[in-house]
Amino acid sequence: MIYEWWSTAVQYFALFIAIYMVIIILFYSTILFISMIQLRREYRLNREDVYDDLTNEMYTKPVSIIVPAYNEEAGIIPSVRSLLSINYPEYEVIVVNDGSKDATLQKMIEYYDMMKVEKVIRKQVDTSAIKGIYQSKVLPKLYMVDKENGGKADALNVGLNFSHFPYICSLDGDSVLERDAFLKVMKPIMDSNEEVIASGGSIRIANGCKIKDGQVLEIGLSNRPLVVMQIIEYLRAFLMGRIGLSRHNLLLIISGAFGVFSKKWVIKAGGYQTNTVGEDMELVIKIHRLLKESKEKKKIVYIPDPVCWTEVPEEMKILKRQRRRWHRGLFESLWNHKQLSFNPKYGKIGLISFPYFWLIEFMGPIVELLGYLYTIIALFFGGIYLEFAILIFLLSCIYGSIFSMAAVLLEEWSLRKYPKTSHIVTLFFYSLTETFWYRPLTVLWRCEGIWQLIRGEKSWGDMSRKGVSE
Repeated sequence: MIYEWWSTAVQYFALFIAIYMVIIILFYSTILFISMIQLRREYRLNREDVYDDLTNEMYTKPVSIIVPAYNEEAGIIPSVRSLLSINYPEYEVIVVNDGSKDATLQKMIEYYDMMKVEKVIRKQVDTSAIKGIYQSKVLPKLYMVDKENGGKADALNVGLNFSHFPYICSLDGDSVLERDAFLKVMKPIMDSNEEVIASGGSIRIANGCKIKDGQVLEIGLSNRPLVVMQIIEYLRAFLMGRIGLSRHNLLLIISGAFGVFSKKWVIKAGGYQTNTVGEDMELVIKIHRLLKESKEKKKIVYIPDPVCWTEVPEEMKILKRQRRRWHRGLFESLWNHKQLSFNPKYGKIGLISFPYFWLIEFMGPIVELLGYLYTIIALFFGGIYLEFAILIFLLSCIYGSIFSMAAVLLEEWSLRKYPKTSHIVTLFFYSLTETFWYRPLTVLWRCEGIWQLIRGEKSWGDMSRKGVSE
């Protein structure tokens, strides 16, 4: 009797995992279909002609680019250099040194010939104390604010208070922008007559590329499998996930590495939240919430073409810390705004976006991990257990490898950032292997992030960088 009960329970458990994965596959298939249509619609256009008119100051909106920098001496100079050479009529660059312990401050002062200046800062959101303000003697649109350490969100809030223009852009200190990236990311804002109040671009991985003086000279692939798998993961997240969600104004994340926001709405939302590790998602959710509560018909969009190249971890221990932190940040943002979950008052955000992020993005790693454990155990029991294990494994292959392969094909079909056929072949081959090693690792790390939440761990973790520019 006990054996029969146990056998039935295990079968129902396996059935639950299988049904869960089928639902996820159907959801992602829908998003993939939407993304394919949207990409094809956009890339029938002549991309150069579309942006020619925007180089005129009469048609553009000035932007304040905020670069929070903590121990970024390896990449801060080429990153700022790339910003100073972008193709955009009116902007300023504000580097916020967040109490760096390395030579970030000294390098900026020496390289850009910066002097200390007196400036009155309008305090619209609370921040840590400011120690000094610097301005370049030769490049008056380049500023640096030196402040006490308070974290990335606090540094962004300092830049928000200091900024002079109506739109702000958050950009990581190790990032390198393509020259026309700002024209492309600002276009939906200008075309919509400010109906669009936030716009995010694509993040691509710079490891393996040839970058000199802040310019991408040659796009390439790293020879490290861990980096190649992250490239595939980013393609999948941006070309599939964010295009599909953005199409129906369901986007809850604009990457902190490259996103433009209306300054007015960021201030209304109270700026960036400093007590979370996911300040970028937190801000987008707060703005969505404000829009719904004030019945404003504004949009937050993702544009696949404007590309920002950034460095990613090459060591497993650093990547593990990053993924743990991301999953903790996801939970914090969802939990802080749990009232939106399944709430019709917040429209599609409450009825689609929040359930998706709760049930698939947050809970997904737990169910996947249970599926892996079931598969391993079923190998020793055989029979009906093994049949369910094979089913779960095949579904896992579709969920992991097949969708990643589709993302690689979307890249080749639309943006074509990788110039060599060998690049696409390599990415395609690696995507086939995802289910067997990389995805189980990320699932485990994300579950460890949940365990850190339960334990109340708040640490950010060391994210040392080597620098990607010569």
